[in-house]
Amino acid sequence: MLVTGAAGFIGFHLCRALLQRGDRVLGVDNCNGYYAPKLKHDRLDQLRCHQHFRFREQDLADRADTAALFAQEHFGTVVHLAAQAGVRYSLQNPAAYIDSNLVAFGNVLEGCRQRGTPHLLYGSSSSVYGANRKLPFAESDPVDHPVSLYAATKKANELMAHTYSHLYGLAATGLRFFTVYGPWGRPDMAYWTFTRKIIAGEAIELYNHGRMGRDFTYVDDVVESVIRLLDCAPRQQAGQAATPGTAATGEAPWRVLNIGNHRPVALLDFVSTLEAIIGKPAHTVLMPMQPGDVEATCADVSALKAIVSFEPRTPLDRGLKHFVSWYRGYHNQ
Repeated sequence: MLVTGAAGFIGFHLCRALLQRGDRVLGVDNCNGYYAPKLKHDRLDQLRCHQHFRFREQDLADRADTAALFAQEHFGTVVHLAAQAGVRYSLQNPAAYIDSNLVAFGNVLEGCRQRGTPHLLYGSSSSVYGANRKLPFAESDPVDHPVSLYAATKKANELMAHTYSHLYGLAATGLRFFTVYGPWGRPDMAYWTFTRKIIAGEAIELYNHGRMGRDFTYVDDVVESVIRLLDCAPRQQAGQAATPGTAATGEAPWRVLNIGNHRPVALLDFVSTLEAIIGKPAHTVLMPMQPGDVEATCADVSALKAIVSFEPRTPLDRGLKHFVSWYRGYHNQ
């Protein structure tokens, strides 16, 4: 099995779970410097302990190298999680998103087509819902108004995958992740930044004056959802119309699914929970809304539950306790 983005947060956790159940995994990552490469290499060190794990460092935006990867290997399933992450960074370095999220994804799609990959799963994002106001977000909702380039690239990925599904029969499942958190997470995410600053006694910035809500999804629930979907590829059913209430098409073996905890938490409640776990008060600074951000997210996961009989359910306090415990241990605090 191929897992791209294997040195990343979700990719690392997925690889570890696959290896623990006995799968053979080839991980691919370019280990770029968006955040500290040391964290990525520390994750990889955890995976290299497994005899069935191999790693290949390469940039999937390189067309020739990616074609060679698919020509040299045969993958039963491909899970494509490699991407340039971060909404705010897309305002500063748009080229990184074009290369990593559009060019690289196109190369992966072509590799899957050439090798007849039976199922491609790829990371999308709740950010595709953009300026939508209706909550919870459902896969059938229109997603035509992204508010960041990051969101636009993820919507483009879904359209690109649909084209390959329609033209070549490539079974493709898009995974719309909702604010994933947990041990070994990403330092650019709010839960990591808040934890670091509260422990250090530094002020934390609360955007939109704290009037924000997020559907925080614990990483173990995300991994369980993905693993259950591996063997549930969408099927092509000629002449069948799309199922009402879903973002699936009947004629193309394509779908997108929300992967979220479907229990949004107010930002101020999130901070209070973190304060209680850390045992220190937070010094807060209220800030205006940032460009590219959205006020609230909440996932309708009824489609996911119908397909795999599972839905993310880890309570925020339990997930944050696991993260803070890991954080203190990793940083010797």
